Amino acid sequence: MAGGKSRVSVIVAASTAAWLISLALVASPRAAQPSQPARGSSADAMFQSADNCVACHNGLTSRSGEDLSIGFAWRASIMANSSRDPYWQAAVRRETLDHPAAAGTIEDECSTCHMPMARARAKASGRNGEVFAHLPIGARGTLDAELAADGVSCTVCHQIGRDGLGTPASFTGNFSIANPVSGPRTMLGPFEVDRGRTALMRSASGVAPGEAHHIQQSELCATCHTLFTTALGPKGEAIGSLPEQVPYLEWRHSSFSGRQSCQACHMPVVDHPTPISSVVGEPRDGFSRHGFVGGNFFMLRMLNLNRGTLGVAALPRELDTAADAAVRQLQSNTASVSIGEATVREGRIRFDVAVGNKTGHKLPTGYPSRRVWLHVAVRDSQGRAVFESGAVDGRGAIAGNDQDEDPLRVEPHYDRIDAAGQVQIYESVMVDSSGAPTTGLLRAVRFVKDNRLLPDGFDKRAADADIAVRGQALDDETFGAGGDRVTYDVDVAGVAPGALTIEVELRYQPIAFRWAQNLASYDAAEARRFVSYYQQMAGESSVVLARATASR
Repeated sequence: MAGGKSRVSVIVAASTAAWLISLALVASPRAAQPSQPARGSSADAMFQSADNCVACHNGLTSRSGEDLSIGFAWRASIMANSSRDPYWQAAVRRETLDHPAAAGTIEDECSTCHMPMARARAKASGRNGEVFAHLPIGARGTLDAELAADGVSCTVCHQIGRDGLGTPASFTGNFSIANPVSGPRTMLGPFEVDRGRTALMRSASGVAPGEAHHIQQSELCATCHTLFTTALGPKGEAIGSLPEQVPYLEWRHSSFSGRQSCQACHMPVVDHPTPISSVVGEPRDGFSRHGFVGGNFFMLRMLNLNRGTLGVAALPRELDTAADAAVRQLQSNTASVSIGEATVREGRIRFDVAVGNKTGHKLPTGYPSRRVWLHVAVRDSQGRAVFESGAVDGRGAIAGNDQDEDPLRVEPHYDRIDAAGQVQIYESVMVDSSGAPTTGLLRAVRFVKDNRLLPDGFDKRAADADIAVRGQALDDETFGAGGDRVTYDVDVAGVAPGALTIEVELRYQPIAFRWAQNLASYDAAEARRFVSYYQQMAGESSVVLARATASR
């Protein structure tokens, strides 16, 4: 235990265990089943659902009264809802329809990080992981369905061992479970533990705590957030490979590597000693929040609005809080924009817009449906727009974006913009083996555009192929480590005399219009459901990351 503990404190902890366990059982009756006794296979003991953990790890507050309950924060996160995600369900269905010969393999691979406990149990029993057998969430009473519903849960992350972390062997969901398939299990955490609390946790849950500092390292996150996909041909044969999402590799090539981990931003530490348990918990330095704040505010709101159909367990206010926290993070710690000096000459206004990336990876990063773009307007003295580039409509589409208008076109990267139909969009665009743009992950063989904003310290000329800049941005001298600069040179001839105002917004959308729209052609319940959800919410599918104004 941090700072050391006397024999007296150990005895006190052990002697009070009985009534404290009773308290835990009242809070969560299912905790009376410590390790869910085997149901016919040693793999049955590998994992427990989160409600075996939250009895002791809820009811936590900060000095200021902030609720720090691990279970409540987790269950409103994308991690807890990874299997409920209606976009993911629709995307998996699409891939199985596109590649029916490989449907079983696709479900197995897609369940690796979205239903990891059920999938790991299946593999330990010599079976493939499944997706649709466990849906809809809450409809089946099997252990596999229960674990699948838990998404990325406590006993996954806290059993990942250090073997292979940070190497290709651990990527694409190839994490190792530190414990044997059967037998006594240890849940790993960053804190030293004593005998009294070990006995208490084992009595209450059937598992014991163990100290392991790799739980706070980026390499642990990289196991599922470094994902390579294999492109498939018409018979299910492999025809290529794609670095679908590699934020860890982007981070490793930045100046953030070695000084700020993934957890530092996505699981920020409470700034004062805090108990990690409501049962015999002592204040500790380094308590990490378990809200896993990220960029997908849109999915959190979609889950909240459709909670009944999707089997969502988190309360509405918890999902509201999680979505609001994601937006706050996006708007305070993600990006910046500024406007350089504007000049007006011969009926044209010219100015530069500088965009900064504050994150430790590309912006946006992760799943390639995400995009960031510049919405720039020049207004006359009456507030009327005399130029506008990058306005978003109620469908979630960007005016002037070639690909939103036509799925077979790609909006280029710009160093200079001089027409309203030109939009600076920071995104990655995949193509299939014929060179046509695609949003099908298992059709994609390469990126033809990747001008996502680079983090500080990122050398685009020295970057490996898996994290390379693609397209015109590679030769743009103003696009580099830490951000980009775009020159706007637009016609204002004939504008009534008076001051001109420049307004700039940097906008972000987790699921771009084309990624949703391309699902509309699939005759599948999951695709139809997601498209309907998206259309209902499309007007709220993006947020402003940063804004600036200037007058001339």
